[in-house]
Amino acid sequence: MLTDAFAAIADPHRRHLLEELRRGPKTVGELASGLPVSRPAVSQHLKVLLDAGLVSARADGTRRVYAVSENGFLKLNIWLDQFWTG
Repeated sequence: MLTDAFAAIADPHRRHLLEELRRGPKTVGELASGLPVSRPAVSQHLKVLLDAGLVSARADGTRRVYAVSENGFLKLNIWLDQFWTG
């Protein structure tokens, strides 16, 4: 899981999506408006983040609303913390 998460956050577009989602849940359309890529490309980036466990999605009518997954980042933090605890 960690390898996938680190690979997922290596892409600058995905990091931008995570920064936007940190401010609150958003739809693909809302996220795409801040990037120079198409909505389908944003959906593909979100799929990678979903597969890595870094975001979650819920249905809202015909739209999907994405949010940061605290549990996914908790696992990353736990792994990273081992380098600072003595």
